[in-house]
Amino acid sequence: MHYSQRGRNRAAALPGFNRGRAHSGHHSNDSSTADSSTADSSTVKELKEPVFPRQSEREDLALPHEDSLLGAIANEQTHDVVVVGASAGGVEALMTFVAGLPANLEAAVFVVLHIPANIPSSLHRILGHAGPLPAKLAEDNELIVCGNIYVAPPDSHLLLTATSMRITHGPHENWQRPAIDPLFRTAAIAFGPRVVGIVLSGALDDGTAGLIAIKRLGGIALVQDPDTAVFPSMPLSACSYASVDYSLPVPALAAKVVELSGVTVPHQERKSRVPRDMDLEARLAGLDPTAVENNTHVGTISELTCPQCRGPLWEIHDGRLLRFRCRVGHAFTAEALMEGQSQTVERNLWIALNSLEESTQLYSRLALSAYAHDDKRAREFDEKVERFNERMRVIREMMIPVSDQKPPDGK
Repeated sequence: MHYSQRGRNRAAALPGFNRGRAHSGHHSNDSSTADSSTADSSTVKELKEPVFPRQSEREDLALPHEDSLLGAIANEQTHDVVVVGASAGGVEALMTFVAGLPANLEAAVFVVLHIPANIPSSLHRILGHAGPLPAKLAEDNELIVCGNIYVAPPDSHLLLTATSMRITHGPHENWQRPAIDPLFRTAAIAFGPRVVGIVLSGALDDGTAGLIAIKRLGGIALVQDPDTAVFPSMPLSACSYASVDYSLPVPALAAKVVELSGVTVPHQERKSRVPRDMDLEARLAGLDPTAVENNTHVGTISELTCPQCRGPLWEIHDGRLLRFRCRVGHAFTAEALMEGQSQTVERNLWIALNSLEESTQLYSRLALSAYAHDDKRAREFDEKVERFNERMRVIREMMIPVSDQKPPDGK
């Protein structure tokens, strides 16, 4: 892939993006160009704001449909859409990453970090203090502005359209909401080769399918060097299944983003038809009712059921990556599905163990009482206690972690 360099200052805003300054996150009706000369490096960072009013009548606030094109509007397009996903060990990596970005970065940065649904997020404040770029929690239908960091709020997916963000309560993906894959997938649909996707430290493999989607539509895939990640599973998965362009330590990832933001996307790569399967998955994440009502599915029906809603699962192959998605949109990689099933089995074993323990105590008391007047009945109760004790022994053995080590004889 060959690129041509462009100047650091562009005369016009990128298609779908805006320039300007902000005040308390509300959009201004002043369409004049903001005076950047009033900025002072010693002042508190402010979010930049669009220089034209919100256009609520625009139809492109909806997710693109299957036949939509990723078209070039301006003569010059660069890698100005940066989507970042992280999980366990990701906060420190994100802080290092944003610290390496300049205040005049001509790109918008979108961040998903796996966080519990019931805990308020302070990640935007942390990232705002860690680097020179302003950061905020993303809001539904908020217009996208270069030079800002947008963080997915708790218990909601962050999705992108051609001009704005969508915040939805869509189905979990890989047991997560917010999940990384929906952000990456919708970014690829909306912006194609302009997208730079980055996977940082984390467990399991969320973000791998999203990176594959970004690569399918011409974007750039970056991954934290697994040797530098606190939890290397996500970077390792991405390197194994996606066509990763660069695997680098986090400071070098930031430097690469700065470099790519100054690189023009070749004209022949600026248009790509959105694959039908990718469009359907994006619409499921966006809670588009037609995605379910049309009774169309990605992949082929499997014999497995969704562990979250008990509906049937469809099997999807992204190259060598095996994934599953149910009718209403819950999605899992094979590894995430196995992890969830393991947790379900363990939970059911604990429930069974507790029930057997209660039954054992009950029959023990009945036996003790029966010995006073009916020895035969008491012995029957004792036999049941013994059977329950044997079942509890078997369950406890099943709950012992399986060792990967072979016996001494090697068999």
